[in-house]
Amino acid sequence: MTTESNKQKLLIIREFNATQALVWKAWTDPEKFMKWWGPKNFTCPFCKIDFKVGGKYLYCMRSPEGQDFWGTGTFTEIVPMEQIVYTDSFADEKGNLVPSTYYGMEGFPLELQVTVTFEEHDAKTKMTLTHVGIPSGKMTDLTNASWNESFDKLAESLK
Repeated sequence: MTTESNKQKLLIIREFNATQALVWKAWTDPEKFMKWWGPKNFTCPFCKIDFKVGGKYLYCMRSPEGQDFWGTGTFTEIVPMEQIVYTDSFADEKGNLVPSTYYGMEGFPLELQVTVTFEEHDAKTKMTLTHVGIPSGKMTDLTNASWNESFDKLAESLK
């Protein structure tokens, strides 16, 4: 695992003991996505994915205290089995964009960009995530921790 952050860009590299096809499906199939999405102790009670360039997604992350956090975005580039690029925004339950302050967080732009790449070697998959636009400092640290906790859950879901 490698993590680095600078200039509002978060880079996380993880290797999963699963084929590229399984890791890809975990990102693109709503039922599989719901099993791992969100930090430790969060659940994902709702996910809709229209997986095509120009298609949108909408998900809900629920905290242990029962607070819902909605997110949405648009797929801007898809290279099957190799790369997904999408926008990332806070949303309400209807998919309308909302500022980060809606959820008590400061400094996020209305839209961020996420790029995820997948490379298979010996039935294992190296996944690289780049998340651009995160406020530096505490929010970068929290976002990094949240992604890594989600990826820990992803690793478990792939077993």
